[in-house]
Amino acid sequence: MATIDLVDLKKTYAGNVPAVRGVNLNVADGEFIVLVGPSGCGKSTLLRMVAGLETVTEGEVRIGGNKVNDKEPADRDIAMVFQNYALYPHMTVRGNLEYGLKNRGVPRAEIDKRVKEAAELLEIAPMLDRKPRQLSGGQRQRVAMGRALVRVPAAFLFDEPLSNLDAKLRVQMRVEIRRLQRRLKTTSLYVTHDQIEALTLADRLVVMNGGLVEQVGTPTEVYERPATLFVASFIGSPPMNLIPLEYMRSGGRQLPASLPSAADVIGIRPDAMLLDKPNDASVTLSGTLELLEPAGGESHIYVRLEGSDQPIVIRVQGRPNIAEGSKIDFHVRNVDFHPFNNETRKRTD
Repeated sequence: MATIDLVDLKKTYAGNVPAVRGVNLNVADGEFIVLVGPSGCGKSTLLRMVAGLETVTEGEVRIGGNKVNDKEPADRDIAMVFQNYALYPHMTVRGNLEYGLKNRGVPRAEIDKRVKEAAELLEIAPMLDRKPRQLSGGQRQRVAMGRALVRVPAAFLFDEPLSNLDAKLRVQMRVEIRRLQRRLKTTSLYVTHDQIEALTLADRLVVMNGGLVEQVGTPTEVYERPATLFVASFIGSPPMNLIPLEYMRSGGRQLPASLPSAADVIGIRPDAMLLDKPNDASVTLSGTLELLEPAGGESHIYVRLEGSDQPIVIRVQGRPNIAEGSKIDFHVRNVDFHPFNNETRKRTD
């Protein structure tokens, strides 16, 4: 079983600086888990502890049920794909793919078989005799993946592997990585700060902030029911609008009676703010349109709420015929309210 278990895992640097603060996580056999969060949240440190590239301050890393805290990276049966590809520039593609297998004493016939299979799977067979400098960024990343693939590891670890690629290549490589993982069913732990990567790749997301796990769940669960104010403000583009409950109640607005008493902040997704009044129960808000931002087939409408300095953003399809500086009304269905408590920073329903 190629499971990965993290048990109360902590990492503290010199000067008592905490980087990871007690993470518990189970990655099931064949599961694709994505660690996502802002820079400095501890996600790469966590991955490097699993790989054995960072020492563990407290807690345990278990791979396949075995504690590996004291094992060298080469003895952990994992393969890692890095942001900078980490290819040997003086070797050919074939040489890069073969190198790790030769060091492990794998028989020549088996090396040839694995290299051929990986090259065909990743569509890099015509490039086997080229040097890395003769390849594009996307091709180099495929070679880096191939080098991990030929090892037939228990688990893949990915550390921001697409961040050096342009937007079009990132989309292509996301598809390739997911296709590959689904075909091979290899347990995978993937780090990114890019929430689009996270939402499209993951079986489950692990949202991190300040060395802690804020929420674990499927992409749909995390998007539709963020567990904390941080997750609500981080996941989603544009992010969720967070409006004080006091303002929502002002002006005689009738809010749902079902709102928890502990709630004092209401979260509303930008696409849940409607320019046309819906048929079901809703609340109407007003504001001044400050900026209309076209975004391809949709538009982002930036509004300053009436009687408040609170900015919000509305996402609509197409481009509405509304002039900047004009007053607009918009509507939120009662079922689209997300209640939070500002003191605990947690969801209240």
